[in-house]
Amino acid sequence: MLGRWLLAGISIVALSGGAAAQDAGDQFFRGRQINLIVGSSPGGGYDIYARLLSRHLSKHVPGNPLVVVSNMPGAASNTAAAHIYNVAPKDGTVIGALQTSAVLDPLFGDAARAKHDASKFIYLGSATIDYYVCIARADAAVKSFKDVFSRELIVGASQPGTSTRDFPALLNSAAGTRFRIVTGYPGTREITLAIEKNEVQGLCGFSWSSLSAQKPDWLKSGFIRVLVQEHDKGHPAVNSIGVPLAIDFARSPETRRIMELIYSSETFGRPYLLPPGVPADRVALLRKAFMASLQDKELVAEAQKIGLDLDPISGEELQAIAERIYATPAAIVEQARQAVTYKAP
Repeated sequence: MLGRWLLAGISIVALSGGAAAQDAGDQFFRGRQINLIVGSSPGGGYDIYARLLSRHLSKHVPGNPLVVVSNMPGAASNTAAAHIYNVAPKDGTVIGALQTSAVLDPLFGDAARAKHDASKFIYLGSATIDYYVCIARADAAVKSFKDVFSRELIVGASQPGTSTRDFPALLNSAAGTRFRIVTGYPGTREITLAIEKNEVQGLCGFSWSSLSAQKPDWLKSGFIRVLVQEHDKGHPAVNSIGVPLAIDFARSPETRRIMELIYSSETFGRPYLLPPGVPADRVALLRKAFMASLQDKELVAEAQKIGLDLDPISGEELQAIAERIYATPAAIVEQARQAVTYKAP
């Protein structure tokens, strides 16, 4: 009997504690605005996902705050990352939607341009796991991935540190391909326009979900070919049409391990994060609201309508992945850094 009373008491305390946290969140967020900062240009994949989330997040946050999206492109999302880390309020009213490069640059990329410590960000979660591919115009001389070992293919890219720049550079060094990389495009939206104008012939480090959402007609019309998958396992739909995996073309077991390490960043997919210092109770509320939003029937239906993949990862899981990646030995990190150094063919 005493045990039952103790259990009942514990349950009441737990419920009252949860209700208190909910009430505290309601009091804080009611009448406020959450600023969702996208670290890339409008119209690209990260922007599309963030705006989809923004249309549903408010109803799952206690107090139903207004959610406003803004874009802060620059330096492969490092500009937005520095702002969120150093300037943004540490109260839960600013959320970052950053390219994975800004999360991993301090480790794998150019640490000099990263004005933030990505290992200290608080992760809300990710909307999906990314699966990157290389594509080429159907009228290009390159007709298959094997052709890129003997023929040059000009691909558009953003800045170093982004998948569009680093992934083709990795293929050149680790597999021996002949991608010629033209950098300087703000994002995938501008690169896809350049492909349509025939300024460049292709694009690597382009997520399958972005291709499906931004340019669904390209595949249907046969305007482009999917050459290879830059992922260690591949997307089920892309596997089904026989597109090969890049890691199977690695020069050696050692370079294959480096490719697998760099491709592990795709697990971050479309990460959403908070600056360090946000109170733990608000972090818990926002993590719960994030996952609830991505499982919302209306959001799921909208994602299906525009061709977006959803495979949400919780903030706790993403935090653990970040900790494991940042524990990578320095020697292996240096090998990965050298592997994405671009040398024109």
